Amino acid sequence: MNELGQKIKQAFPDVAILKNQDNYSVFNGRNLPSFVKDFLIRKHIDGEGILDRNAIVSFLDKHIPDDNNMVKSRLLSQEIVQLLTRFIISTDIKEGKVRLAIPDAGIKLTEAFIPEWLISKHKDDLIDGEKWGVIKLKYNPPYGREKGCIELTEYKPFRPYKVDLKYFTDCRKQFSTEEWVDVLLSAMEYNPQGFDNMTQKLEFISRLLPFVEPRLNMIELAPKGTGKSYVFGNLSKYGWLVSGGKVSRAKLFYDKARQQPGIMKNYDLITFDEIQTIVFQDPSEMQAILKSYLEAGKATVDNYAFLSECSMMLMGNLPLTSDNQPTDNRYFTALPENFRESALLDRFHGFIEGWKLPRMEQGMILKGWTLNVEYFSEILHALRTAPEYSYLINEVIYSEEKSDLRDLKAVKRIVTAYSKLLFPHITSVEDLDKEEFNTYCLEPAIRRRGIIKEQCHKIDDEFKEHMPDIRITNYGTINNN
Repeated sequence: MNELGQKIKQAFPDVAILKNQDNYSVFNGRNLPSFVKDFLIRKHIDGEGILDRNAIVSFLDKHIPDDNNMVKSRLLSQEIVQLLTRFIISTDIKEGKVRLAIPDAGIKLTEAFIPEWLISKHKDDLIDGEKWGVIKLKYNPPYGREKGCIELTEYKPFRPYKVDLKYFTDCRKQFSTEEWVDVLLSAMEYNPQGFDNMTQKLEFISRLLPFVEPRLNMIELAPKGTGKSYVFGNLSKYGWLVSGGKVSRAKLFYDKARQQPGIMKNYDLITFDEIQTIVFQDPSEMQAILKSYLEAGKATVDNYAFLSECSMMLMGNLPLTSDNQPTDNRYFTALPENFRESALLDRFHGFIEGWKLPRMEQGMILKGWTLNVEYFSEILHALRTAPEYSYLINEVIYSEEKSDLRDLKAVKRIVTAYSKLLFPHITSVEDLDKEEFNTYCLEPAIRRRGIIKEQCHKIDDEFKEHMPDIRITNYGTINNN
């Protein structure tokens, strides 16, 4: 890893970071996502990699306190409090106010609000949902019949980096494909040397596919301890992780009582972790809405047309045999009953075989230079809306006329995501290495979609088991069966 780490440092001098676990011990006792930790490390480290621990502890105590009562106490004493924090915005229609909650500071929605002038100033950012940002708060004491309340007085979105995709793609040219796979793994904070082979590596980075492609819907079933929750809960502020519990139409799509869209409106990716413990409040309603959304990115609730580009990821545990294979070849029996309908599952684009991944052990923790997580998450976010990759895929992918349209769309979407991840520097047919493209993008996409088809066939004979002929133009037929 040292040689690759040094190459990363040289290729990305402004956005590389040294993953020294001694440095990260400064965050012990604080539950912060990786993109925040990396931002703070870079803010308080010198060119020799020496961290000013006292300065970072001081910053944490002042701007990211871990004592709920501390923030309220400072506000009550009329101090203007500045925080780097996650917060939740919710519009209160009855009261005509935009409410603010800061869970990590013990501030509830009923205790804080955002004034209209600040909403107008940041109308594209201060919308309902969870946010990360640098904010300033003040306390307004009770006056007459008005109760005391906390007011948001200043807001700056947490975006430390202005992403230049051309810079990123130019840097990519300095690495071979095998090296670049390791760069991606290290950016996810994992040691590439902890993986046994390229198959494991490619299976692991497939978890990034929904981060870079709009409305790419995937399923991963894996044994416990393969790092599912960590990847989806720490890499990006643009993702929302649901870990079990009740899930409602109002929370995800549209709240009729509040007349507000749900969390999927404002995020790149929603992940359902521990899918076996997910419970729909109204199963029949949720199944109908999910079918519509997974198919076309839209759903209708009463007279409201919900539209979103949010990708969806289902993650669950799967029992394995002693030789590390699923105990049942009907994989979807591991899903809760609400998700076991073939018509619903067929709308997912691909499947990740999580049993091929290694368990997370001490040797999997990265030590060395890699891309800053906050920068990497912004790159993933920016790649979602880069149209040139889908143009390229449409130009080079051939399929027989009788191909199932849902299969073709699924394969193209997965291939586009792989192209963004592995070959972001290639946007024209002339520059495309068809052999590499076939090996790293098309074949894996066909296999992932093929598993969905095979499993749907095991549930319902009406679904065909085999994939159609999908190949690279003028490259030759791929054996899909």
